[in-house]
Amino acid sequence: MDRFQQLVANAKQNITEISPEEAAEKAARGEAHLIDVREADEWQEGHAANAEHMSRGTIEIEIEEKFPEPDAPIICYCGGGGRSALAAESLQKMGYTNVKSLAGGFKAWKSAGLPTEH
Repeated sequence: MDRFQQLVANAKQNITEISPEEAAEKAARGEAHLIDVREADEWQEGHAANAEHMSRGTIEIEIEEKFPEPDAPIICYCGGGGRSALAAESLQKMGYTNVKSLAGGFKAWKSAGLPTEH
């Protein structure tokens, strides 16, 4: 296991993952904010319907302005689940108490046939 994979594995021990189906239901009902933490070019190629973009490199800077409440329901996702696990862990360290990471990332979202946008 390389260092990045180890970092992700450690993060996943400290966060909660959510299935694509459950994440889609929560977002559709307005019960959670879907945040795409991928890079801008990945976002532009397609993303989950109803998602917002805050890249992994800037989410800690942008999050408080967008979601000042520490209990805001947030679901992070990336391409495969690694970067979103790191982002979720980071947000928890900032005091956010209701953060999840999308298991399997955008790949799993698409595989589940869930809605996407461009």
